[in-house]
Amino acid sequence: MTMTEGWIKTPRGNLFLREWAGDPDMPDMPLILMHDSLGSVDLWRDFPVALAKATGRRVIAYDRLGFGRSDPHPGRLDPLSFITSEARGDFMHLLDGLGIGDFAVLGHSVGGGMGLGIAAALPDRCRALVTIAAQTFAEPLTLSGIRDARRDFMRPGGLDGLARYHGVKADWVLSAWTETWLAPEFATWSLDETLTRLRCPVLVIHGDADGYGSPAHPERIVALANGPVTLRLLPGEGHFPHRSDPAGTLAAIAAFLLTT
Repeated sequence: MTMTEGWIKTPRGNLFLREWAGDPDMPDMPLILMHDSLGSVDLWRDFPVALAKATGRRVIAYDRLGFGRSDPHPGRLDPLSFITSEARGDFMHLLDGLGIGDFAVLGHSVGGGMGLGIAAALPDRCRALVTIAAQTFAEPLTLSGIRDARRDFMRPGGLDGLARYHGVKADWVLSAWTETWLAPEFATWSLDETLTRLRCPVLVIHGDADGYGSPAHPERIVALANGPVTLRLLPGEGHFPHRSDPAGTLAAIAAFLLTT
């Protein structure tokens, strides 16, 4: 499996990306991955290469600005717009820089919310969307989980794990997650209007034991989307089903993408 790395220049800084080649006989409609609030290209681990093998698609993952190997973020995230603004911001620079036309997108957690925003903002180019453990509104369960995680990270050595992937940006990464989501103005945030603009086929994967979001989130996507939605609610699974059940998750994604 061929893998390449590179950088995309944007007005705010450089984005690091990694690509895995797909089946040369498949149409060139890449699958672009959106990582979670503490994630990075490296934290996808072996999932992208497994996706490329299972689906035959070219797979692309990038570190959002401020994360992983990408340049530092110039400021703070706007609580009410940072999830949907990625579609018309750095994500568009990625598409332009790589010369991508049509694409599919897969997002985990907040990356799933960004995937929903991308599909809604670019309906003529986004041909399919997969969300894994995506949040669609500021649920008390989500905010409680973030408060607990923040407390754990604040213990001595708590940031060491983040620093392995984000370096000196680790403190910003943690703050971008906890302080943005726990900001008072975020309490009213939702993706309801975004969901009504979905047109492409969507596969929604969600564990019913997810400590960062109840089944109300996938149910909301099903209720509000205007395109076809396939729901896979996984009994006993938590926030990372692509790690706890990679074979089942890959099989569901591969079967879904065969129809798009």
